[in-house]
Amino acid sequence: MPPVPVVVVGAGAFGRNHLRVYRQLQEAHPELVQLSALVEPEAVRRQESASSYAIPGYASVAELLDTRLPLRAASICAPTLHHAALAEELLRAGLDVLIEKPFAASLDEADRVLELAQALGRTVAVGHLERFNPAVAATIAALHQPMFFEAHRLSIFTPRSLDVDVVLDLMIHDLDIVLSLAGSPVREVRAVGLPVLSSRTDIANVRIEFESGCVANFTASRVSTEQVRKLRLFQPGEYLSLDFARQELLRIRVDREAVAAMLAAGLSPGTPATAPLSAARPPAEGPAQHPTAGLTLTRSPVPKGEPLLLELEDFLRAVATGGRPRVAAEAGREALALALRINDQIAGHAQRAGLL
Repeated sequence: MPPVPVVVVGAGAFGRNHLRVYRQLQEAHPELVQLSALVEPEAVRRQESASSYAIPGYASVAELLDTRLPLRAASICAPTLHHAALAEELLRAGLDVLIEKPFAASLDEADRVLELAQALGRTVAVGHLERFNPAVAATIAALHQPMFFEAHRLSIFTPRSLDVDVVLDLMIHDLDIVLSLAGSPVREVRAVGLPVLSSRTDIANVRIEFESGCVANFTASRVSTEQVRKLRLFQPGEYLSLDFARQELLRIRVDREAVAAMLAAGLSPGTPATAPLSAARPPAEGPAQHPTAGLTLTRSPVPKGEPLLLELEDFLRAVATGGRPRVAAEAGREALALALRINDQIAGHAQRAGLL
C-alpha cells in the first residue's frame, strides 16, 4: 500500500507542529505517509515553512487543487472561523480530513461537514489531542464508576487562538475527555466566565451534572501565572489524579484489608499511619503507604509518547484502511455542542449580573 500523501492547511503554531510530526513520521515510516504540500495565506510564513520542509506552498486550497497534486488527506490547522469551509472544499476534492479542535465555529457548520462527509464516504477526525495522551489510556483502564471529576487547565496569556474564547480554546479538551469517560448524557450546566485581557471570555468555571448522577467541575484560564493541565476523578473506593503535562496517573485506593484489620483491632480507619509523610510519595511502580492508614498510593505505569504523533498515526491508519478514527466527527460535534451550551450559560450569567 503506497504512503498517504498529506497537505497541512495553515502554518501557524498548530500547523507547524503538524508539519514537524508528519515529516518525523515520514522519516521513520516512509511507507505510512508523505508530507506533500502546505497551504498558508501569509506569504512570509508560507515561504519559510515550504523552504524548511522542501515542499510546495500555496496561498489557498483553491490554488492547491488547481495543481491536481495527488493527495489523500489534510490537516486543517487554520483559525476556527474557516474550519467548515476548508473542510467542505477538501472533502469535495476527495480528501479525508483531520480538523484541529474545535470542530467548527457553530453546530450548523459542524452538521454541514458531517453530512457532506457521510454523503461522500470520507473520513473526518477532530484534533482533540488529549485523547491520545498516554495517561488518559491508563485512566480508562482504571475506570469503573466515576462519580466526580475536577479539571483544571490554566495557561499563561499569549495572543494565540484569540479568535475563540477560553472554553473553545482550552476547556474543550477537558470537556471531550470527561464526556468520553462519564459515558452519560448531560443533564444540567452552570457556568460563569469573564473577559480579562481579550474581548472574549478568558477565565471560566463550569459545573456539569450528568444523568448518571456524576458531577464535573471545570476551571479554565488563559491569564494564569502558571501552566496547569490536571484532571482528578473519584469513584467508589478510589481517587485518580491525572497530570496531562507529566503524563502521570496517581491512584489512591482504600485498602479494604487494612481497614478491616483496624476495625478488628478496635482502631478507627484514618488513624495516621506510622510511616513518615515522605512515604506518601509513590515509587515509580507499585504501592506505597499513605500517611492516612487504610489508603494506598500507586503510580500507574504510563509509557511516554507525544500525543500529536499518536493522533496523526491514528488518523493515517483510518485514511489508509477506511477505519474509524479514535476521535471521529461525531465526538468533536458533541464536545462543541457542550462548549457552546456553556458559553450560552456564561452569557446568561453575565446578563443577570449586569455585566453586559
